[in-house]
Amino acid sequence: MNVDMTTTVPAGANQPTASTSKTAVDYQSFLKLLIAEMKNQDPTKPMDSTQYVAQLATFSQVEQSVQTNTKLDQIMQSSALSQADALIGRSITSADGKTTGTVASVRLASSGLIAVLGNGTEVPVGPGVSVKAAS
Repeated sequence: MNVDMTTTVPAGANQPTASTSKTAVDYQSFLKLLIAEMKNQDPTKPMDSTQYVAQLATFSQVEQSVQTNTKLDQIMQSSALSQADALIGRSITSADGKTTGTVASVRLASSGLIAVLGNGTEVPVGPGVSVKAAS
């Protein structure tokens, strides 16, 4: 049986970008799925009500996990931004060693921190990047 489900960000997890998550579902989606199950069950062998309760409990756990992940992402972004000011004015060398310069500003991209050098060159901050006091 195929059931189409529209997914949305759980309540309380809305961000200013109002993005939609493909992994997050709301209670309306769960109810649509539950109704589809009830309509398509064998009338001679109806589903046990404890199975519905178990599905609801599992659904609730998944929704809470999605909300927790969203909050953790927000905390990590906040932490990265608070640490970004420590890079400004320092000398940075890219992971491949080809780009070196003094960090003029730092911005947060979806992939992580990006150090912008005085000449406008951008260096993604990640494993292998070297940071030291400016000379």
